[in-house]
Amino acid sequence: PPGLSSTLFDLDENDKAYMNTCVIVVSSCIFGSTDYLRRPDRRMISEYSKKNVCFVMFVDKQTLSTLSSDGNIPNDRGYMGLWRIVVVRNLPYKDMRKTGKVPKFLSHRLFPSSRYSIWLDSKLRLIADPMLIIEYFLWRTRSEYAISNHYERHCVWEEVLRNKRLNKYNHTAIDEQFAVYQSDGLTVFDPEDPNTPLPSYVPEGSFIIRAHTPMSNLFSCLWFNEVDRFTSRDQLSFAYTYLKLRRMNPDKPFHLNMFK
Repeated sequence: PPGLSSTLFDLDENDKAYMNTCVIVVSSCIFGSTDYLRRPDRRMISEYSKKNVCFVMFVDKQTLSTLSSDGNIPNDRGYMGLWRIVVVRNLPYKDMRKTGKVPKFLSHRLFPSSRYSIWLDSKLRLIADPMLIIEYFLWRTRSEYAISNHYERHCVWEEVLRNKRLNKYNHTAIDEQFAVYQSDGLTVFDPEDPNTPLPSYVPEGSFIIRAHTPMSNLFSCLWFNEVDRFTSRDQLSFAYTYLKLRRMNPDKPFHLNMFK
């Protein structure tokens, strides 16, 4: 809006112009120098994907400085390997984990022309061709959103206890979030219930594949809103967001593939 010098999560105009051209995107982020750069395995990426898929790594100035001091310096076009390095200024949150949810959930906003996106947490390295990933998780299952369930926990009650036991976030903030969800109808996950709408209420959200359909975009925005409203622990808000979306839109299908 006029008069505002920053919208937060500010990007260079050249980067925004490039991102506006992306139709298929693989993205990740490192903020606050909390990880090191893992480059996609070029040997596993097809020539088609190298030419037609955007590989974008969002970083802040601190991370870029750390990467540079370790010898990872972008070339003249702003690339490190396949990653195009996009520097974000004016981070919206002091909590780097919460800042990372912006590119994680809002790829359809950051890449307005994109039809598909793949999200990788920075702890993961891409070792498969993006087009094969999209074909396997979305096209083959006729899904518009794919995410894995947690390898160990499936109930939000268990996830709450685990987060508090390991001090993943302020306990009071977790309790407040959980109390709101229970008051709005969130129940214990029952794996024996044949009518349960999801195979698990707890995702392993480090790897997400999306078609940028209206329902997929709406779900992503609503999930981001919960992270913005409460804690950055997105495993706590996944089931609540999904169940409320389905409850409020009973006549609009949302094809979610939750895989093991």
